Amino acid sequence: MLSRAVTVAFLACICPVTAQAKGPAYTDPDKTDADFALQGEYVGQLTGADETVNLGVQVIALGEGKFESVAYVGGLPGAGWNGEERFRASGQLKDGVVILQGDEGRGELRDGVISITGADGGPSGELKKTVRKSPTLGQAPPQNAVVLFDGSSADAWTDGKVTDDGLLMQGCTSKQTFGSHQLHIEFRLPYQPEDRGQGRGNSGIYFQGRYEVQMLDSFGLEGKDNECGGIYSVAEPSVNMCLPPLAWQTYDAEFAAAKYDDAGKLVANPRITVRHNGVVIHNDVELPGERNTTAAPVKAGPETGPVYLQNHGNPVRYRNIWVVPKA
Repeated sequence: MLSRAVTVAFLACICPVTAQAKGPAYTDPDKTDADFALQGEYVGQLTGADETVNLGVQVIALGEGKFESVAYVGGLPGAGWNGEERFRASGQLKDGVVILQGDEGRGELRDGVISITGADGGPSGELKKTVRKSPTLGQAPPQNAVVLFDGSSADAWTDGKVTDDGLLMQGCTSKQTFGSHQLHIEFRLPYQPEDRGQGRGNSGIYFQGRYEVQMLDSFGLEGKDNECGGIYSVAEPSVNMCLPPLAWQTYDAEFAAAKYDDAGKLVANPRITVRHNGVVIHNDVELPGERNTTAAPVKAGPETGPVYLQNHGNPVRYRNIWVVPKA
């Protein structure tokens, strides 16, 4: 079913460095297209004469009945994948079935199940659709938290706007500023099947307005520093934990601000730990203390800074945002 090579055609289709949104952007899971229900994550076992293999597959909708799949030996990213073996294939929807063909065999996706027949007598079996949720979804703020958004209003934000269904829109800056802090945010990326790369569900959260942790529909991609979970221009996530578009996702972060002496000289760079959907993707990463990350609105310095949610032209939505200041 799944090719061992990442083809040039696939890379050109999925992973350009920059791209502009051209197709529809869906923000409501109940109002999408026919392909939306087929994309997602699938898990199961393949069995053969000499082996049993756990497998996770991510199926990515590319518009007009076209799909790509990524298979992970051992299970899904953050849930069993061995971190090494990853195979890709392409497919097309016809008569209600997506046919996925690759060097390892053939897959048929229908009714929430991928039936795989291995090539040359290889392992075969069925994978069933699964829906993962972050373990920190809906996490209540502690008593000492500063609640930046709870769905009631955008009063805590400059340029803050709320949708009719009570979600915060992209392109706003917290009025309060912070030094070292803990942060929780829940975000939902739009479903843009016809768009690619940086034109697909692009936003980001800037800590102190200086250091961006990217938000992007990177479902099924490699996990680069300009993709979901990446610290832009600084560090790639240790694993790509991006869920399918229109799934609610979480970042939980511990940010330690830079330290300066009485003369204003930098003596310790800022550091950050980030959990994406409950999985540590950055562990105490040192950030550049004398420069900010690309396109950051606030220059590096000793002053406290705001939480900034970037507007990159895509309708990313947010909820349940709170900060716990640290000494």
